[in-house]
Amino acid sequence: MSHKPVRAVFPGSFDPITNGHMDVIGRGSKLFDELIVAVGQNPLKDQLFTQQERVEMIRELVMDHSRVLVDSYDCLTVEFAAQIGADVMLRGLRNLTDVQYEFQLAMTNRTVAGIETVFIMTSEEFGYVNSTMVREIALLGGDVSKLIPLTVYERLKKRLEDKSMPNSPRNEDL
Repeated sequence: MSHKPVRAVFPGSFDPITNGHMDVIGRGSKLFDELIVAVGQNPLKDQLFTQQERVEMIRELVMDHSRVLVDSYDCLTVEFAAQIGADVMLRGLRNLTDVQYEFQLAMTNRTVAGIETVFIMTSEEFGYVNSTMVREIALLGGDVSKLIPLTVYERLKKRLEDKSMPNSPRNEDL
């Protein structure tokens, strides 16, 4: 008896992707036949990298994971999940605050769209890391090199250098 391949979607803004995200992707890729990292736009957040830049960075990071694909979306996450035929939503949990929020979201997604959510507890060394904190520390000149993948750190340093140069042609893009 053959089983139907299970496709999961791991949605987020990933601005920037953190070592905690990579931990969830690595462990999630072992649980599902296919894992789609879905890079969304959050209009409520001030984005440091464009959606396309985030997709490119993540594709570089997961190119050795044959079961992991990266895509972007500009609609409700549950709509995207339905469009790609995802069976489940993968979410990482760091702490009790995440549990409360994610539980509510999972119940809503199941009620509204009929999609189940699978949770993975992040590894303890990443339990405090989130993209917002990484952005804030980096923008204030702090060292985030231990919180994000090296290639992302290099791009982040360059972005902040470009942003701080007053006549930088990229300044208008930020």
